[in-house]
Amino acid sequence: MSSRDDVLELLRENARYTVEDIARQIDADANEVEGIIADLEAEGVVKGYRAVVDWDETEEERVRAAVELNVTLDRETSYNDVAERIAKFPKVESLHLVSGDYDFMMEVEGDSMREVSHFISEKVAPVPEITQTVTHYMMDSYKESGIFFGDGDDDDRLSVSP
Repeated sequence: MSSRDDVLELLRENARYTVEDIARQIDADANEVEGIIADLEAEGVVKGYRAVVDWDETEEERVRAAVELNVTLDRETSYNDVAERIAKFPKVESLHLVSGDYDFMMEVEGDSMREVSHFISEKVAPVPEITQTVTHYMMDSYKESGIFFGDGDDDDRLSVSP
């Protein structure tokens, strides 16, 4: 594994690691690591840095939904064309072309189920190529971006005594 791959892996693990932390972990010079990170950002490999938030631990109410989208394409329209149009909406957190029974998997976020439903019915469904939407509201989150949402003390196994 190259230093570049090592740096990427550590940034994915914790984007708050300092350059010095990363250099120490991969046994490299801090200036070299700083250069690698600058290159990764300039090349568009690293698109940004975000916090993983457990909304259940905050006062703010957030509603998330996974939405299946089916599309029908014509000769002039591609999946990329449809994706570019949908991805421009700020409520769209992620959008993926997928294999299987539907074409796109979209994740949206809003302040209420009504807001999310309105967004899907008023903004997404009217896109001419979209033929069907199926919305799945996320009821609880257990793991996000590799981070487990739990206190680690819950052991639901039954105690067995000899």
